[in-house]
Amino acid sequence: MTVTVRFAPSPTGHIHIGNSRPALFNWLFSRKEGGRFVLRFDDTDLERSKQEYAESIEKDLRWLGIIPDFIERQSRRVASYDVASQKLKDAGLLYPCYETPEELDRRRSRQRSLGRPPVYDRAGLKQTAEERAAFEAEGRRPHWRFILPNHDADPFETKRTDVTWNDLCRGEQSVDLSSMSDPVLIRADGTYLYTLPSIVDDIDMGITHVIRGEDHVANTGVQIAIFEALGAAAPIFGHHNLLTTRDGEGLSKRKGALSIGSLREAGLEPMSVASLAVLTGTSQAVEPVQDMDALIGKFDLASISRSSAKFDPEELKNLNARLVHELPYEAVSDRLADLGIEAGADFWETVRGNCETVNDAADFWQIVTGPVVSRIEDEDREFVAKTRNFLPDGEITPETWSAWTSALKSETGRKGRGLFMPLRRVLTGMDHGPDMKAMLPLIGRRNILDRLP
Repeated sequence: MTVTVRFAPSPTGHIHIGNSRPALFNWLFSRKEGGRFVLRFDDTDLERSKQEYAESIEKDLRWLGIIPDFIERQSRRVASYDVASQKLKDAGLLYPCYETPEELDRRRSRQRSLGRPPVYDRAGLKQTAEERAAFEAEGRRPHWRFILPNHDADPFETKRTDVTWNDLCRGEQSVDLSSMSDPVLIRADGTYLYTLPSIVDDIDMGITHVIRGEDHVANTGVQIAIFEALGAAAPIFGHHNLLTTRDGEGLSKRKGALSIGSLREAGLEPMSVASLAVLTGTSQAVEPVQDMDALIGKFDLASISRSSAKFDPEELKNLNARLVHELPYEAVSDRLADLGIEAGADFWETVRGNCETVNDAADFWQIVTGPVVSRIEDEDREFVAKTRNFLPDGEITPETWSAWTSALKSETGRKGRGLFMPLRRVLTGMDHGPDMKAMLPLIGRRNILDRLP
């Protein structure tokens, strides 16, 4: 059996770091098991689904390093769902209901007021052919519900019916079908809700493992029942904790919170995003991982905590900086060129320890090439005025800084911050930055002299 997993986003918006978590989990699982990864767009909602969002999702996944083995769109497979729904209708497992949303809301409110769970009472099963014809004459169209196998002969006499499975993340799980309403699989307009298309696709595509967020745990019992009703074995399930902000706030496409596109545009490294999305909420340390192969080695569904996976967006910046500090010149040379930086390895090795993102190197390139706005504090003007005369002759080398400052120390008696800071400010316009010993040769004699008073 070839392990086959899927990531099935709805192309109704841009994906964010929270969406990337199940995508990465599925991708890493498939690579670790030598399997296949299917990207499947849940685009049966034709009004809200947009091609631009599908393209954005593909782009974001590829940026993260997720390359699908196969891409499918549910909008192309409606005929398969029609066949499956007819099979359920013929078996008496899919029945029409004519209640309006307002009527269902009133019924649920009444049940709650009586202290009863708001479970659908299967009134649609009691309707006669004449009653259904009358509803049709009014212009009503039915939605269709799947009758759960939580009864013996009489569907109005439900009994406790536990569906159990061994969850890859949560261990043994159980759902009682008698506590649930028969799910709506087809809307009144004839379009399908997510459940049936997803199950039909999982069957047809040979999905062996479904790894998804814990918000789907309650749905799993229903879905296993539908798999069995269609004569198929259910896949193995794994439900991981959800990624939230430090305050426990959930992420949503609608809010655009921490979208992958915005993180990419901010100059973050894909592996810093992947490292945080995968390792947060596990027993492993959240640390920057250099590449996807290394992350595959760390990936373990059993290490996922049962508590929520909270993260601080600031932690992403810290992870990214730690990753950037270790990037070799060969890994960034093309990106530096795209930033207009015409420098070699010496420049990158000098500035990378002060960069949160690779894009930050452009600020230091500006300092190297100029112009810069030099800063001279009033109390340092007399000191700075003397510095030109003590700049060593000849080529500017890494030793120049030490020789220059030693000469100035002997002449003025200044030392420590009082000696180094005025020079840094006049040459770079900054209070901090890369080691001036390495920066000085990059800036060069001409720029040094131009910036001194």
